[in-house]
Amino acid sequence: MSNPRLADRYAKSLIDLSTERNQLDAVRADMQYIQALCKGSRDFVNVLRSPIIKADQKEKMLVAVISGKVSDLTAVFSNLLVRKGRESDLPEIANAFINQYNALKGIHQVKLTSAVPVSEELKNSIKERVQKANDFITVELETVVDQKLIGGFVLEFNNKQIDASIANDLREIKKQFLQNQFVANIR
Repeated sequence: MSNPRLADRYAKSLIDLSTERNQLDAVRADMQYIQALCKGSRDFVNVLRSPIIKADQKEKMLVAVISGKVSDLTAVFSNLLVRKGRESDLPEIANAFINQYNALKGIHQVKLTSAVPVSEELKNSIKERVQKANDFITVELETVVDQKLIGGFVLEFNNKQIDASIANDLREIKKQFLQNQFVANIR
């Protein structure tokens, strides 16, 4: 079960500890690795959340998956979560850590969804325009390809969405036809 307050508290503690030890950027890279791991492997998350699997087995699995790929501080933190019975919250804690890190450093996440892959030149142009239009210091652009858009793009940042896709235009046209706005004008 998702517990955002708990995730925020653990993430804040980890940020404070990693800042104190001058390992903030290393721990951020570790949390990005864990976040990618959780997004990429549903089985990994299911094992963490399983009430059937014992804590010592989860700890061994977690050590096997992250050993050598994360810093010692992150490994110790992950083991602490298992000992406290909070390993199921690891995906949310990683997300909360990255969000808090981004807020601390003034980094804004921007997600660009398009029907076809976009070139590096276009990515850089979009980043620059978003930066200038919103006075952002730093922008991290994530690109996703979704062929259901047919054409155009969807841009998401700061809980805002700009939908300039063909699929959205077709939905709007369908809505207008279903409301019969044009029939009254014909007569």
